[in-house]
Amino acid sequence: MPHSQTSAPRGRVRLARGASPWLLPTVATAALSLARARRSRRAAAVAVPATALAAGMLWFFRDPEREIAQGRVISPADGVVQSIMPWKDGRTRVAVFMSPLNVHVNRAPLAGTVTSVEHVPGGFVPAFNKESENNERVVWHFDTDLGDVEMIQIAGAVARRIVPYVPQGTKVEQGERIGLIRFGSRVDIYLPAGVEVGVEVGQVTTAGVTRIDRD
Repeated sequence: MPHSQTSAPRGRVRLARGASPWLLPTVATAALSLARARRSRRAAAVAVPATALAAGMLWFFRDPEREIAQGRVISPADGVVQSIMPWKDGRTRVAVFMSPLNVHVNRAPLAGTVTSVEHVPGGFVPAFNKESENNERVVWHFDTDLGDVEMIQIAGAVARRIVPYVPQGTKVEQGERIGLIRFGSRVDIYLPAGVEVGVEVGQVTTAGVTRIDRD
């Protein structure tokens, strides 16, 4: 399937879909306090932290264009490989931890059809904690050339909202944007039995760019 994302100019950055509930109030507060700063000491005192917070939000919700890599399975998330665990059914789970400094737009690890998108309520333990297995999550299943592939977006202590971009039944290209997790979190990808892992624990990943499997 062709990678239509590669037609976008490299280096171009836009804001992530689903950012407005957090971004708009922050930017509005910063703009208002800056406008009033010359006439009000209180506004001036608010202007500095408000502007810094707005700048941080703009950075956090950035959504850069990517030149999608070639490979059977590519990383769905920016971050660091937290763990690689064999599963009893023969699959291998690769967990990618996303810090607040990472881009939080997630991408399809393979081309295929979204067969299910399930929201599972849960807690908000820090994503690097073992107990985060019971956190709020969205479970994805893709029908691909490798068969059924499962991916899970997991909310963290601060990330209390996962925003899927595409519904069940959607055909997606590899590397296509499929959702957003607000603030620190984790994404798990389950490689089908027989697919060898091509990354190591501690390795930095880039969504749509880093290949997860090995030939």
